[in-house]
Amino acid sequence: MTESDLLSRHRAVLPDWLALYYSEPIEIVRAQGRHVTDSTDRTYLDFFAGILTNAIGYDVREISDAIRAQLDTGVLHTSTLYLIRKQVELAEQIAELSGIPDAKVFFTNSGTEANETALMLATQYRRSNQVLALRNSYHGRAFATVGITGNRGWSASALSPVKVSYVHGGYRYRGPFAGLSDADYIAACVDDLRDVLRTTTSGDVAALIAEPIQGVGGFNVPPDGLLGAFKEVLDEYGILLISDEVQTGWGRTGEHFWGIGAHGVTPDALTFAKGLGNGLAIGGVVARADVMDSLRANSISTFGGNPVATAGAKATLDYLLDNDLQGNAAKLGDRLIAGLRDIGDRYGVVGDVRGKGLMLGIELVEPGSAEPSPPAAGIVLEETKARGLLVGKGGLHNNVIRLAPPMTLTDDEAGEALAILGESIAVANEERGA
Repeated sequence: MTESDLLSRHRAVLPDWLALYYSEPIEIVRAQGRHVTDSTDRTYLDFFAGILTNAIGYDVREISDAIRAQLDTGVLHTSTLYLIRKQVELAEQIAELSGIPDAKVFFTNSGTEANETALMLATQYRRSNQVLALRNSYHGRAFATVGITGNRGWSASALSPVKVSYVHGGYRYRGPFAGLSDADYIAACVDDLRDVLRTTTSGDVAALIAEPIQGVGGFNVPPDGLLGAFKEVLDEYGILLISDEVQTGWGRTGEHFWGIGAHGVTPDALTFAKGLGNGLAIGGVVARADVMDSLRANSISTFGGNPVATAGAKATLDYLLDNDLQGNAAKLGDRLIAGLRDIGDRYGVVGDVRGKGLMLGIELVEPGSAEPSPPAAGIVLEETKARGLLVGKGGLHNNVIRLAPPMTLTDDEAGEALAILGESIAVANEERGA
């Protein structure tokens, strides 16, 4: 069966809104290291890692062995009604790494579910259904998380179980505060936060939830310290701070283990998913014990923190720490962002290069202007694929190329990717009339 046949079957039985990359979508059938191979036997360097999920790469012996060892017991699932040794061990490790005092952990199956849980905890703890979120944010595809997503392209419904108010802060390249210095940008956003609290809320807000770097929104990086300045205001009202670390966690930003570390503050709750499982479905919330224990009703998770997922996740986290992949992300991230900025200086189609560690964005514009160019992003997506590199695409205007390779990336692979990106951006630059 060809990929074309599979595509026809996909379109017949799966939703129209389930997006696929490329004019000719590919099926990935095997992988190793940082490379994946499609059903036509073509191999690509993977610079999107299953949307930042295959954080360690592919076919990692230590992780595969841990999963096989659990499979060999015959126990794939028990539910949270029973003790799960790896779940306890993983929770202990994450609680310590979080930096949150007296922390407790609840495991889920995804980042969406983790953020839904965090919202439930915060609204219960504060006895309020009011939530603050950042403009251009993305927090998941479930009812409450869609309700707090500040990006119209990903908000399928205006209905919501929470009342949300949006504040400025995430998308620095565009907007009313673009061009301000770090200090002035933070001051303007803090003033906006105070104004929103005074005008669109009754004051007793449950929480502010924020991505330290906006993921789907285009890898937007606010000034360091912004969320710390926000928390000073939140503390005046007793409002909780939730850090959505689904994409920024596990050392991917290089400089800190959690993205919130750049802001000099400890959140009240932190959500995680994606890279922890290196492909296995796992997410969760780590929060202060009084927040986590605030539910006054029965609750379990049938599949959250199951034996297979936690065995693989524990092996993934151990591998990440033992091999200093945070350090590797910092080193190679510096090389990549310098190379990308050099490319950007050569081509007018590049409006902005931003990011930290192995979480980098290239915002494409119509040459000679700041107008977003989704067509240019589409060209780069196709041209990189044709040259053997897989990248991501996103942003408010769908004009940002997103780069997030496995954190085991090598120096040679970084160089290969830069060469391909340079060639691909040159094509987009020419085709958009520069």
